[in-house]
Amino acid sequence: MFRSLRSRLFLTYLLVIGLVLVIISISLIFFILRFSQQVEYGRLNFWLSNFTGSEARALISLPEDKLQANLERIDNVSSARSIVLGPGGDIVGDSRPDEKPLPSYVIREMATSGPTSRGSFRYAPSDQWLYVSSLLAGRYKLILTTPKPTLSSMPVWGRDLLTPVMEAGVVSLLLSVILAWGIAYWVASPLGHMAKAADGVSAGDYDQQLPLGGPDEVRSLAETFNAMVRRVQDSQQAQRDFVANVSHELKTPLTSIQGFAQAILDGTAHNAEEQHRAAQVIYDESDRLRRLVEELLDLARIDAGQVSFERQPLDLGALLEGVVERLSVRAVEEGVRIESRLPELPALIGDGDRLAQVFTNLIDNAVKHTSEGADVILQGEVEGGWVSIHVDDSGPGIPPDDLSRIFERFYQLDKARAGGRERGVGLGLAISREIVQAHGGRLVAQSVLGRGSRFTVQLPIIRPDDTTMVRKPS
Repeated sequence: MFRSLRSRLFLTYLLVIGLVLVIISISLIFFILRFSQQVEYGRLNFWLSNFTGSEARALISLPEDKLQANLERIDNVSSARSIVLGPGGDIVGDSRPDEKPLPSYVIREMATSGPTSRGSFRYAPSDQWLYVSSLLAGRYKLILTTPKPTLSSMPVWGRDLLTPVMEAGVVSLLLSVILAWGIAYWVASPLGHMAKAADGVSAGDYDQQLPLGGPDEVRSLAETFNAMVRRVQDSQQAQRDFVANVSHELKTPLTSIQGFAQAILDGTAHNAEEQHRAAQVIYDESDRLRRLVEELLDLARIDAGQVSFERQPLDLGALLEGVVERLSVRAVEEGVRIESRLPELPALIGDGDRLAQVFTNLIDNAVKHTSEGADVILQGEVEGGWVSIHVDDSGPGIPPDDLSRIFERFYQLDKARAGGRERGVGLGLAISREIVQAHGGRLVAQSVLGRGSRFTVQLPIIRPDDTTMVRKPS
């Protein structure tokens, strides 16, 4: 019956409300009785002060029969049992001699107490009395005692106070039930929407956005759920784009290979020059296919955590010098100069071959996009436990819309470039970023149209107690 969150919240609120009402009721009864007791003490003291004034000496000088009559008169007026104690603590007169005598310990306490006293005593657990006493004259004392107020002994309270309080409690309980149901619905309703939306996502319907309502925790959960759905949508879109891009990248060279191979087979390329050209295109496109497959396998292994990164101390400066030296010949052929402005760099822990792959890709891209006669500049800086390597080119720059996507797989700026050995497949920057992140670093791109671009590799610096700064791919 109470399996749903809404019903459990409702039951919890009812229990809390019921407990609060019970506590309030008990507290109210306690304070009413406490207040009634103080009122009763005040009433007894009022009558006591009336009978212990100037007539006190005359009262104790009366004969026994007249003293008894006066005590009964006092009893009738004050509605309290009236008793006179003598100097030795003996009872001189009692307005109700047929009732139970006062307990001996009470008489002793009043006989030895000061001019006035008050207190309570019990005849039985359910029969408790209040008393007040005061000197009459000399060492005589007048005692007024009456039963302690109880709910059953206060018909006025029950009629004039308890009944309205109980009626108010019933109304409060009914209103609380309605309020508890509303609060339970308010808290549980967003969670019900979340469950429904989660069912939709599991069924493949990713067009799910939850309203941001309810308590802060529910609102935060809704925001997290919406962000998760957006990431799932992005992931699904990226997967579709990936499949489409792979299909396109495979289709283009395969079409070229098939076309030129057909030309050789059917004799369309009838002379040696045309056959050589066809064979060269087939070779170039097959080489491009090989590179595409290798890079795809590389990415797949990195994503799956199957790439084993070496964790060895390496000289970053020497590594960069080697990369620059290998690419300088190609840069000269393009009419571009690679200028190294690197300071002395600290030692790192990492995979030298993989980091060389990253810097080779970045510098090679910079050479490709730098105009003839311009420079590719390599700079570095060390700050705050990080070493940053900047690769600057003076090319046309990257448009802002493209800059946010250049690390996506298969994304290319030179989409119109004809196929061949010089055309990439759009995986180099994606692989480079994965390698840098696997080393606990960051790969950042900045660009200004018409002035060039800067790619920055940030890597953590080795500390004396480090064994590795390379994080395992997740």
